[in-house]
Amino acid sequence: MPRDWARYWRSADEPIEAMHAHFERHVYHRHSHDGYSLGVTESGAQTFSCRGSAHTSAAGMVMAFNPDDPHDGHASDEGGFTYRMIHIGPGLVANILSDTAGRRAGLPLFADPVTDDAALAARVRALHRGLLGGAPALRCDELLAAAVGTAARRAAVRPGFPIRDGGAPAAAAAIAAKVRELISDRYLDDLTAGDLAAAAGRSRFTVHRAFVSAYGMAPSDYQRQLRLRAARALIARGTPISEAAAQAGFADQSHLTRWFARCYGVTPASYRGPGRTPGSPERST
Repeated sequence: MPRDWARYWRSADEPIEAMHAHFERHVYHRHSHDGYSLGVTESGAQTFSCRGSAHTSAAGMVMAFNPDDPHDGHASDEGGFTYRMIHIGPGLVANILSDTAGRRAGLPLFADPVTDDAALAARVRALHRGLLGGAPALRCDELLAAAVGTAARRAAVRPGFPIRDGGAPAAAAAIAAKVRELISDRYLDDLTAGDLAAAAGRSRFTVHRAFVSAYGMAPSDYQRQLRLRAARALIARGTPISEAAAQAGFADQSHLTRWFARCYGVTPASYRGPGRTPGSPERST
């Protein structure tokens, strides 16, 4: 019998969240996060696509996603996989990496979404255990700084982000940028392919190809991603799930729940819980 489970933790004060999960049957729909994601596979292996290539993270390997990196994921075999994942806001990463004078370096960019680095894995695992295990706030801050600093030194290749699926030609990138701006401004609207084509001044098919080339997902997936992020923020602030679904543009609560689970691995109800600061224990789903 499949024994999928997930435990989720969310800070009430900082843009940082963590999940500990085991999946045998769950399949992630292609999605992205608005912050950095650092994770460690504890057992088994998971396979996912990111930036136009297939990757596998086996036990002991570290996953490092940049903000807005589209990816999916599923178990590599019937035994499933267990992993720990941490999501950290870019602003918090910038603060951690600023120098003693308060100057901010460029945000790190992870060129490879999977790396086999035992030292980095140990840092990420220690931070995750501290967050979900109720470590004191000061200790969690120290573990966070150590994990982010180690990731920037050992896995980042240069400042700046984001990195896309190999990069799109300049003309396609320009088309995609116009379309992305329209979707970002009107993600609650019932946009059509014609709306996107009109904004870019190109055909519907040209727009679709350009957007996928530049951002690694279809325009409709990107619009849904923005709606999910809006719902996630509303739920974190205590908005009832049914209201969050309506305000974020979903047909109803079940519609939101279905996509939330596909993309985040937990239901809105599991994610909601009480927001907590370091020092309070994890919750189970």
